[in-house]
Amino acid sequence: MNMRKNIVIFFVMVIFMSGLAGLAAFLLYNGYVRFNYPSLKEYPVQGLDVSNHQGEIDWKKVDKKCVRFSFIKATEGRDFKDKSFERNWENAKKQNIIVGAYHFFTFCRSGEEQARNFIESVPNDGNMLPPAIDLEYSGNCKLTKTKQELLSDIHTFIDIIEKHYSRRVIIYVIDDFYRDYLEGEFPDNPYWLRGIYGKPETNPTYNWTFWQYSNRGRMDGIEGFVDLNVFKGTEDDFFRFLNAD
Repeated sequence: MNMRKNIVIFFVMVIFMSGLAGLAAFLLYNGYVRFNYPSLKEYPVQGLDVSNHQGEIDWKKVDKKCVRFSFIKATEGRDFKDKSFERNWENAKKQNIIVGAYHFFTFCRSGEEQARNFIESVPNDGNMLPPAIDLEYSGNCKLTKTKQELLSDIHTFIDIIEKHYSRRVIIYVIDDFYRDYLEGEFPDNPYWLRGIYGKPETNPTYNWTFWQYSNRGRMDGIEGFVDLNVFKGTEDDFFRFLNAD
């Protein structure tokens, strides 16, 4: 009798725990809860990164207290231009949100071609964040180049962009790509790191400046998910960074 009772209790607990796990997965997947909640006290300058995937954003409804800046996708590869870039750029600026543009770097095009695509699309405005390069495996073309060939292309892209805009390029990177290609490279460039499961570790070989802490954020004015980010530092630090060469 006791054995039967224990078996029933065991299965009830299994069902209960499975239900909790399923609920947690549902809430995480749909952006109702997340792993990171960086406070405004610790990170007073917070923002977004957006692209055409977010559709038509109503920037007037975006919470200005939580969104001080936005990285906006401009280009990808040799000739792709994000069709929402100009609209997002102008409408975010109208709401006094500091904007910056990023380029998704593809492995199958040269650094020079990709730099020209970015320069054709992104104005050299004042009071904007430095240009950013997005380096990751996901959504990229098949990598057939050697490590040195790929690094040469990345260096070429960054050199051309820095010369044109007179700013150090921000490097957005995922952990695995950093370990495979960038460790020890670009020590003077600001890094923008993805860390949706926890805060990025401090690493002596790079200086991380921005942290993308969620890829399933929710925000008034934006349908669906949006990436959430913070700047590491005070408001004064942010404006010094904004105005640095």
